[in-house]
Amino acid sequence: MKPPKRLQPLVDDGLIDEVISRLMSGKEADIFIVRCGDHIRCAKVYKDAVKRSFKKAAQYQEGRKVRSGREARALQKRSSYGRKQQEEIWQNAEIDALSRLSRAGVRVPETYGCVDGVLLMELVTDDTGDVAPRLGEVLMSEEQALEDHALMMHYIKLMLCAGIVHGDLSEFNVLVDDYGPVIIDLPQAVNAAANNSAREMFVRDVNNMRRYYGEFAPELLHTRYAEEMWALYAEGNLTPDTPLSGAFTDDGDSADVDGVLEEIKAVMREEQERQQRIREAEYE
Repeated sequence: MKPPKRLQPLVDDGLIDEVISRLMSGKEADIFIVRCGDHIRCAKVYKDAVKRSFKKAAQYQEGRKVRSGREARALQKRSSYGRKQQEEIWQNAEIDALSRLSRAGVRVPETYGCVDGVLLMELVTDDTGDVAPRLGEVLMSEEQALEDHALMMHYIKLMLCAGIVHGDLSEFNVLVDDYGPVIIDLPQAVNAAANNSAREMFVRDVNNMRRYYGEFAPELLHTRYAEEMWALYAEGNLTPDTPLSGAFTDDGDSADVDGVLEEIKAVMREEQERQQRIREAEYE
């Protein structure tokens, strides 16, 4: 296909030899399948902030480092320089998260560099070379669901040990190849220690995985991995080798009515967002 305008500079510079097809269009980026020499990869073209529909972006950016006082002031004033810096912070967050998680042992796509808002990275495929499906498109046996869920909990534990919370983890942000799940889409990843919403996002991420795998293995619906892992993390006792049971017992304090109501509201929001993602996936 004819290279889109955003990819043409990479073609001119020889970083991309051919744009094969558009893979998908998401809320924060368009993704194309490209050929780089003898390798088939994908190019993630980040959308400008004015076109990006990601909700509550400020909440996700809390705790991210700004390099200088000038940049902090520019971000606060929303100047053209500040908006440019904000875009770089947004894009670099994903590159940094992918790199750190790969080193931590989490299965994520390999990256090959980011140029002018375009991230070149591994195209995750199945054994026939076709693009790997998203988790939401996969049916599985109860045994497979239990196995893959356990692996996903291990990956999430490694992520938390690395100080990272995905922030938008669902069956739409996980690919499945012949070796199991691969976690994708991390521009909204947050600092577990520096973001005040990190715990809420973490619980939502883990429970989204519980809900989906629980459709095939209902016993998973009674697990409490989110609370177990976060309690260990908050106490400084979570390590990559910490065994997980999925069991968690509250401390027995008096009921937190406001907390319960917030949990109910969070579940309602999650379901609304899940339905919206289903509609977006069907549109794509």
